[in-house]
Amino acid sequence: MPSERMAATAVALPPGSAVTRAYTSVNLADAFAIGLPAGASTDPEVLARFLFAHQPAWIGGLMKVRDLLVVGLGLKTGRHLASLADGARARRVGIFRVYSVSETEIILGEDDKHLDFRVSVWCAGAALPKTSRQLVVSTVVHCHNRLGRAYIFLIAPFHRAVVKASLRRAARVGWPAAAPRP
Repeated sequence: MPSERMAATAVALPPGSAVTRAYTSVNLADAFAIGLPAGASTDPEVLARFLFAHQPAWIGGLMKVRDLLVVGLGLKTGRHLASLADGARARRVGIFRVYSVSETEIILGEDDKHLDFRVSVWCAGAALPKTSRQLVVSTVVHCHNRLGRAYIFLIAPFHRAVVKASLRRAARVGWPAAAPRP
């Protein structure tokens, strides 16, 4: 059942998350959490696929503008990343490469000439079915050069708005149900 009152809130990076160990130095690190209703899936890959498949339409428009601005810099575009997903050379969720999957977390990301980033979709409290569970989306970014630092400075506010809006939209649509146990 969709909940109109679910809010995405800024939280600390989950200490148990593998994303906290992704890089020795980071230029951006943030995390946002939202409550999961009883009966929702706790599978991080299912939740990540759902989250990216149900983003608000304005995010696609924002990505098109971003792609137009960075194509001349030789950076990867959404179209390029989508072609990698179509080629299925590596496992992907949407346009993002899957780096690792555990029972509670999936790590996604990309590497480019200006920066590398990892996104964690982590289901907190997954082992405790009767307690409150949260979905935490964390991002860490490691910049390689001045272009990367300038890029992350400019897009950080948009990034945060995109993550929060994506979490709120998924909550409004209604999280996928947990798979029945055999």
